[in-house]
Amino acid sequence: NLAAVIVQSTPLILVGLAAAISFKARFWNIGIEGQIIFGAIAATYIAIHNLGPPGSRLFLMGLASAAGGIFWVSLPIVLKLKLKVNEIITTLLLNYIAFNFLLHLLYGNWKDPDTGFPSSELYDSSELFQKVGWYDVNSSVFVILFLVILSYLIFHVSRFGFLTKFLNSNVHMARSIGINVAMSISIIALISGGLSGVCGVVISAGIESRMTQSFFVGYGFSGILIAFLARENPIGVVIVAILFSMLMIGGQSLQVFYQVPFAMVQLVQAIIVMTVA
Repeated sequence: NLAAVIVQSTPLILVGLAAAISFKARFWNIGIEGQIIFGAIAATYIAIHNLGPPGSRLFLMGLASAAGGIFWVSLPIVLKLKLKVNEIITTLLLNYIAFNFLLHLLYGNWKDPDTGFPSSELYDSSELFQKVGWYDVNSSVFVILFLVILSYLIFHVSRFGFLTKFLNSNVHMARSIGINVAMSISIIALISGGLSGVCGVVISAGIESRMTQSFFVGYGFSGILIAFLARENPIGVVIVAILFSMLMIGGQSLQVFYQVPFAMVQLVQAIIVMTVA
């Protein structure tokens, strides 16, 4: 059960980080699921076409997934900064476009040739995160640990992180003291999109072993809740994500052994959030 909690918490930590980072710049990234989808699509493209040597295939998939997430968040950034379009609307609606594009691929050219099911073909062993020897726990935990430490150093130790506090508190003050607000928001939002994209490959290559049509479901809004409860602190994100993972694994056990609806788990999540709020 502890191993299952750790496996489940890895993507939750990533989406929590992605949401927390974007909220620091008051960029309300509600399109995390769309960025997860495009991250997985980019990674799966590398896997399907066997790009690069097998030894570096997973690394290339990770880079591609980050690029996919960055690509999908870039349009809301441009619309926000150039046309003043609210990013809540654009990021949310782009989720639906990403999902339908995913279905277009999985019911089309990327359908599993062996089974005919709407999912991609299984990744090769070189394209999967390797097990570390403890049940299903895989090497993606080290990637997550590195990204958490890096995020903490950037946003809580560096000068850039100090300047983002002005963006979070008062954009007009930040602009008046000489901070390039548009560039700062863009950088932070792109980092958020990149983390969301990496989450796509962590799920598909670390849990599912392929890209399915529902691998991303629920992660986007869970990330928003985790970031909110963690007060946008990377260390807090890890703690809250593990607690959320415990709740989800426990809920699955209740479903299997006691026929308790999984909606009860969601209800508990809602009660926790309302209580904290």
